[in-house]
Amino acid sequence: MRNIEFVGLDQVDPEALLALMNEASLRTHLVDHDYFDSTGVRAWVKEKEALDALPGCRVRGIHVDGRLAGWCGIQPDEAGFELAIVLSRAFWGIGLSVFRSLMSWASEFGHEQVLFHLLGSRPQYRALEKMADKVHNSELLGRRFTTYHLTVEQHVQ
Repeated sequence: MRNIEFVGLDQVDPEALLALMNEASLRTHLVDHDYFDSTGVRAWVKEKEALDALPGCRVRGIHVDGRLAGWCGIQPDEAGFELAIVLSRAFWGIGLSVFRSLMSWASEFGHEQVLFHLLGSRPQYRALEKMADKVHNSELLGRRFTTYHLTVEQHVQ
């Protein structure tokens, strides 16, 4: 079993985050943006730390066995709150564990429902479809997403 640790972004090595955020396999599943440089990744961290300070939000780096695996969070969304999970390809197998932690955090915050937007480059997931109250296509930042509406209490174990 891998040791998954959620850490504040101030505890994430910016250079490791820079390399992760510029991974080609990861970028295919994110909205289009320029490649990060050292200045850009530090600005991104400051933006995410500001979100982390908002009520009902939490943004964390993910370490697995001491290595940076990605980041995740509960962030504001036009319709309430959304989940975000961004993992390096080497760690895609931990996504379900991260998802469960996010749903637990959502419950802790008292959220009744959260959204999970997956870029159209990702397949539709039957397990998420079964969990969701509603699934639909949406457009955000000029890209097509599959959006899953999830009732929090139904999915916290």
